[in-house]
Amino acid sequence: MMNKLILKNVFLSALLLFGISHAMADEVRFKPFVLASKGAGTIAEKTDQTKAALIAGGFTVVGDYSPYAGAEILIVTNDELKKNAAESEHGGFGAIQRVAITKVNDEIQVSYTNPVYMANAYRMKGDLSDVSAKLAAALGKVEEFGSARGMTASQLRKYHYMFGMEYFNEPSLLAEYPSYEEAVKSVDAKLGSNKNGVTKVYRVDIPGKQETVFGVAMKDETGADQYMDDRFIMKVIDFHNLRATAHLPYEVLVSGNKVYALYARFRIAINFPDLSMMGTHSFMDIMKTPNAIRDVLQKTVQK
Repeated sequence: MMNKLILKNVFLSALLLFGISHAMADEVRFKPFVLASKGAGTIAEKTDQTKAALIAGGFTVVGDYSPYAGAEILIVTNDELKKNAAESEHGGFGAIQRVAITKVNDEIQVSYTNPVYMANAYRMKGDLSDVSAKLAAALGKVEEFGSARGMTASQLRKYHYMFGMEYFNEPSLLAEYPSYEEAVKSVDAKLGSNKNGVTKVYRVDIPGKQETVFGVAMKDETGADQYMDDRFIMKVIDFHNLRATAHLPYEVLVSGNKVYALYARFRIAINFPDLSMMGTHSFMDIMKTPNAIRDVLQKTVQK
C-alpha cells in the first residue's frame, strides 16, 4: 500500500513538473527585431562589414535595398531557411531574413529580423532557432526589440492585430495564371520593368516546391499615392530610438499558379505590434495603406 502511494505521488509530481515546464516554455516571449550592434561608423563601411560577416556565417545575400538616405537593407537566405520554407504552407514568406544598417543621429545601428519570431508568426514547421543562433554568431546580439512585452510562440501563431483584421493565412490574392511557370516568368518580368513604382529587390525559389518569393520596393514616383510608398510609411511608424528598418522590403509570393501578398493589416502589424490605433504615429495615419499596397501590387503583377 505504501509503495503504491509513493508511486502515485511520484507520478503526480512528474505530471505537475511536465505541465509547469510546458507553461514556462510557452511563456518565453519573442520580439520582432534583434539589435546586433550600434556605434560609430558609416553606412558604407558597416554594410561591407555586415555583408562579409553574413557570407562568412554561411548566408547568401540575395538582394539589397536602400529605401531612403541613411538606410541599407541586406536580404539573406541559407539552406535551412529554404528547407523550412519548403516544408511549410506558404513558407516562402519566411524563406529569407532581413538585415538593416541604419544611421540614427551619430551612430550606426545593425539589426535584423528575429528568425524565431518570424517562424512562429508565419506558422512555419520549424522555429528557426538554429538560424537565429547563426545570425547572432555572425553579427552579434545585444537585445530584441520592437515590442514592449513581446509575444509567445502560441500567440504569434494565431496573431491578428484586432477583431476583424487578417491572420497570416488570409493573404491577398493578387493574380492567377494558367501555371506556376507562367506565373513566375510573368511576375519576374513585371517587377523588373518598374511598373507603378514597384520594383524587384530579390527572388528566391523554394527547392522542391512550386513556390517563389520576390522582395519588392515600393516608391510613389509620381505623387499619385503616398500611402504605398515605403519611405512615407516608415516615416510614420518607425519612430523609436531603435529603428525597425528591417521591416522592409515587402514580399510577393508565387505559390502554384497563384500570386499572393500578406495583407498589410497583418504584415505591418506583426512587425509593429505595439503601434497604437489612434493618435500621432499611429495606424490611423496610414489608414489607406493596406488597400494602397494591395492595389498597386495587384495592378503590377496581374495577368
